[in-house]
Amino acid sequence: MTGLEPFKPLLTALALPPVPWLLLMMIGGRLVIWRPRIGMVLLLLGAALIWLSACQGTGHWLQSTLLPAPPPLSDANIAGLKPPKAEPAPTTAILVLGAGRIPRAPESGTADLQPASLERLRYAVRLSRQTGLPLAFSGGLGWGQHDDGGLSEAEIAQRIAERDFLRPIKWAETASRDTRENAILSVNQLHAAGIRHIVLVTHAWHMPRALRAFRQAGGDSMQITAAPMGYFVPADRGVLEWLPSSAGFGEVRVVLRELLARGVGY
Repeated sequence: MTGLEPFKPLLTALALPPVPWLLLMMIGGRLVIWRPRIGMVLLLLGAALIWLSACQGTGHWLQSTLLPAPPPLSDANIAGLKPPKAEPAPTTAILVLGAGRIPRAPESGTADLQPASLERLRYAVRLSRQTGLPLAFSGGLGWGQHDDGGLSEAEIAQRIAERDFLRPIKWAETASRDTRENAILSVNQLHAAGIRHIVLVTHAWHMPRALRAFRQAGGDSMQITAAPMGYFVPADRGVLEWLPSSAGFGEVRVVLRELLARGVGY
């Protein structure tokens, strides 16, 4: 730990769009008085970057260029994950990485998973049904979440998996706060349970960083198979990809956030 971990959410928010581009425009607006040309260039550049930061086309280009994800599991890949019938105990597990929790959802009055986390769990449950492999979930409280004494993300996922998907989660890692800790704590937990092969479920944009962390944590003692999901899907009409949208803004932010996290070793 470097001592900066508790400030990660704040520092990340300041480093991601639109904050840097708004600051650029503020500088440009100030310079217009003394350096009109430079000031106008900065204003126009800031406006252009804000526009591009909200386009799905930008998010798709950034991901494919800077964060290429492994391909999704094919039917043959999934069939190959099925354990031998003679295997006395499972040595392979499907592990879901958490993506955040809602401390108290107003509609239910109880804690819930963030949409991205729920998407990962749903895909993992489907894989579990197709292969017969047991489920594991990794997620405690993120650095930006307040410890309110409630359930961890993994415990919430256990409840949802059993109640809504009718599929139990066998192993729940409840203490991790980021991807690096997901890897270290989950590998230790599953290795102690006799698991030697992890089928790792997370979003495609998160998979490159997650794979790096898990391969470092597992070394030669743990095989890691990527099971990415949640790929960015192009708009039906190409022109819409270059018009600002909430989807585009979210996609650009998650890609830039991943690049930032990789750059600082998380």
